[in-house]
Amino acid sequence: MAKDSSFDIVSKVEFPEVTNAIAIAMKEISTRYDFKGSKSNITLEKEEIVLVSDDEYKLEQLKDVLVSKLIKRNVPIKNISYGKIEGASGGTVRQRATLVSGIDKDNAKKINTIIKNSGLKVKSQVQDDQVRVTGKNRDDLQQIIALVREADLSVDVQFINYR
Repeated sequence: MAKDSSFDIVSKVEFPEVTNAIAIAMKEISTRYDFKGSKSNITLEKEEIVLVSDDEYKLEQLKDVLVSKLIKRNVPIKNISYGKIEGASGGTVRQRATLVSGIDKDNAKKINTIIKNSGLKVKSQVQDDQVRVTGKNRDDLQQIIALVREADLSVDVQFINYR
């Protein structure tokens, strides 16, 4: 009897990589001419990135620098949800960006629907904030990975514990 193979579909953010990307972005901002004398700053507070700058235009520039550094560090950009821009002290503006980890119920339902509609002989079950997929045939599991990668989900997903 063949043993079942399985893998987990997860959505996680590597916080050390986020910290490194923020440090690199701050280093670039300190050397850029268009940020000379500005009060621009990026900090990480628990699971939130806080962006502070002089005005909305500079805040967008700050965000662009941060996003480029996050992409280079392989941090999924889809997992960042930006809050509204608010006024801060000293005539500056602030924006909070939450780093989303885990697959929410809506995305888990979408993934389960994709797996069921594929017609392949695999089982999927939602476990907290991840989805476990099991099946006898490893080729079927590879096809499921390809289908989920193509799907339009609101978070970036990774495939781990492939056994």
